[in-house]
Amino acid sequence: MNKQINIQGPHQGQPIIYKGKKIETADAAMIMIHGRGATAESILSLADEFGVGNVAYIAPQANMNTWYPYSFLSPIEMNEPGITSGLALIDSIINDLLSKGFSMDKIFLLGFSQGACLSLEYAARNPANFGGVFGLSGGLIGPPGTPRNYIGSFNGSEIFLGCSDVDPHIPIERVDETENVFMEMNANVTKRIYKDMAHTINQDEINFIKSILKGAL
Repeated sequence: MNKQINIQGPHQGQPIIYKGKKIETADAAMIMIHGRGATAESILSLADEFGVGNVAYIAPQANMNTWYPYSFLSPIEMNEPGITSGLALIDSIINDLLSKGFSMDKIFLLGFSQGACLSLEYAARNPANFGGVFGLSGGLIGPPGTPRNYIGSFNGSEIFLGCSDVDPHIPIERVDETENVFMEMNANVTKRIYKDMAHTINQDEINFIKSILKGAL
């Protein structure tokens, strides 16, 4: 991981909520990034749906419940320092897990909506042998035409992209672009587009994530 030192942004010092196994005894860890206007507690409720033991679930709380102020399709500088602060927070959690003896293939990253965009952007900028990265209703950050000059390989890591074909916040073209970027970076990408689905998480997505978690343990 790229250690990001001394970043003082809006999300540093915010609460981090835990659920499931204690980090000291867990076999795997999932970092869960909530959406705009939501809470760490709300995204952690998904852990009950997965029903997989021996996993520590970790959810940081965004300052004012929002990782960045505008659409993820806005010019990146308009959404600073929120994006950089959020990425640094994910990085600090991963580095903490690595320092406690977790290997990257036992670390999972999940986000919904704005949290999915942040999680996918983090993964693209910091490719590694993740256990899995799950982007639920999200895509890579930046306006159309943003250069995707990411460097590195996922070494076949599982990346899941799930989204509605009519999502009011996430254009399907951005999900397709995100898929292509991750495939070029040697990820094993599963993309599922759901017809007429609302901006939500569905049971098929939960079942897929559960299967990846069980397979890794």
